[in-house]
Amino acid sequence: MAFIVLQGTKRTIIGDKLFEYGPGQTMVVAAEIAAMGQIVEASPDMPFLAINLDLDPAVIMNVVLYLSETPELQMQPGFAFSMANAELIGAWQRLLGMYERPKEIPVMALHLEHELMFRLMLTPHAEMLRQIAGVESRLSHVRQAMAWIREHYAEQLSVEDMAAIAGMSESVFHRRFKAVTALSPLQYQKHIRQQEARRRLIAKQTDAASVAFAMGYKSTSQFSREYKHLFGEPPRRDAERVSTRVKGSL
Repeated sequence: MAFIVLQGTKRTIIGDKLFEYGPGQTMVVAAEIAAMGQIVEASPDMPFLAINLDLDPAVIMNVVLYLSETPELQMQPGFAFSMANAELIGAWQRLLGMYERPKEIPVMALHLEHELMFRLMLTPHAEMLRQIAGVESRLSHVRQAMAWIREHYAEQLSVEDMAAIAGMSESVFHRRFKAVTALSPLQYQKHIRQQEARRRLIAKQTDAASVAFAMGYKSTSQFSREYKHLFGEPPRRDAERVSTRVKGSL
């Protein structure tokens, strides 16, 4: 995914790192990282606005073919920020403008998406985009393991199993996985569990104990302890706080 902020400011926590970004800043995400975000600058008159675009590896590859090849670098984080220049902002504007001219979409959309990928390839995001396009890249192998973790997050997983999915030794897999996600494989699984638990609690689908066992925890106390460590409050109190905040903003 690639996006650019048009208005407002957002703060995101990825692993143990805090990022804050605002108007004119672009982010590219190469994998489904576990992150927590909060809008820190917005108002009813000036809400937070951003444009998102799902990245198509085939489109990126078509652009890469017209650029000179570069050797694959060391594993990069699966996310990166940069300030957009005038040319990149113009490409975003032309793509967004298609919504006002829907009849042009069948003819122009793919062309404008290629232009945007070309402009992104001229930024510090270039190497990450090359890895997204590469079917056999090291990033693609890590992403396979990440997808498998998301499908089996409630199970007892081992790094050995995850490494086998990625086709790497345990030590290499652990190092590359953390380089991409800023989390160890087991920490990533824990974040996926806790975020899904939070979603269910806020939706009031069930109680905390039932959610804990559905997420694969054998102890409700362990679930509550890890939940509070990640979100700052025990499960029920956090869900009530978030629900109240959401209702108050409507």
